[in-house]
Amino acid sequence: MPAPDFPDMTDPAASFRPEANDRPTRIRVDLEAIGHNFQALQAHAGVPVMGIVKANAYGHGLVPVAAHLQAQGIGQLGVALVEEGLALRRAGVTVPVLVMGGIHAPQVSQFLACDLEVTVSSIAKLRQVEAAAESSGRKAVVHLKVDTGMERIGVHSENAGAFIEAAVSSRWCTVKGIYSHLACSDDPASPMTREQLQRFMHACRHFDRIGAPMPIRHLANSGGVLHFPETCLDMVRPGIALYGVMPDPASRATVALRPALSLVSKVVYFKVVNAGRTVSYGATWTAAADTRVVTVPIGYGDGYPRSLSSRGEVLVRGERHPIIGRVCMDQFMVDLGAGGSAYNEDEVVLIGPQGGDAISCEAVAVAAGTIPYEILTGLNARIPREYIGRASGVASAT
Repeated sequence: MPAPDFPDMTDPAASFRPEANDRPTRIRVDLEAIGHNFQALQAHAGVPVMGIVKANAYGHGLVPVAAHLQAQGIGQLGVALVEEGLALRRAGVTVPVLVMGGIHAPQVSQFLACDLEVTVSSIAKLRQVEAAAESSGRKAVVHLKVDTGMERIGVHSENAGAFIEAAVSSRWCTVKGIYSHLACSDDPASPMTREQLQRFMHACRHFDRIGAPMPIRHLANSGGVLHFPETCLDMVRPGIALYGVMPDPASRATVALRPALSLVSKVVYFKVVNAGRTVSYGATWTAAADTRVVTVPIGYGDGYPRSLSSRGEVLVRGERHPIIGRVCMDQFMVDLGAGGSAYNEDEVVLIGPQGGDAISCEAVAVAAGTIPYEILTGLNARIPREYIGRASGVASAT
């Protein structure tokens, strides 16, 4: 008998390859929808888009999404970590990539070696980048981070003058951009966005005062693009809107966007639960009458929130049915009621359309008591991804 064909365990990635997985639970990503959203947001803003693909492209898959956007002609991508930038370069993505997170000095040489753009958030950080650039013999491309109200990273806008002068006069850094981040733009009624814009523009005027060329100014995130056109400036940085999801219940759909992600599974078990019997851990749900129940193989181990226990809904055969009892690590149960029907292998939709109905990511977030960002980025690598409208030559691995 031939030996079984086990994966090569010397390769850490070989032990679990989502693209080769036959698991019934999977994420479907419509790359054509992402391309549509990119074009629609760019047309609405009237300036170039920096596509934000951090956190595994908000759960959609870092490399396939970035490569598709590059094929669509995007001129800039943004990530949070240098590791994300390195993954893009290894995959053959060549478009300019800005790493937006705070830098760690030992990693600066990796930025330079892989042609990644650096966020510089203080004079001290500038000096670290200069030292690494001089040591490597190649200039660093930097974007200056100004804090206008987030209090996260960046020089306070009122103190930005010396910082800007130091960056402009640097022999080893080329200042490509200057930016800040909006804290409240998800809410179109918030006055803070315009206050932040005023602070940012005041800091940017220092380039004129010292006679230096103005770099690319970018301020608007998804909420800024949707609600505050005056923040669009020279470039915009949509994140969640790029994937067709609204950033907040208060947000207005001022751009026609298409959701790109569906989360689906299949029925793997059917039973009748008699009146008085309980379901799942803690016996928190009791059948009031005999009812039909199916089991779905996805749980909080995949990033599907446990907070949806006895609160969430799914679509089966085009009908909404409630999740009952606690969501387990790997599965949960759904009540079909006395008259509902389903068979093993029937599709179950957790996010996305089925029949004439659809469950949105935004609705799932409300039911879970969180935000759409957390729902999307929480869907982990245990769930295989499938891509519709894939760019040529793009691997499907996340």
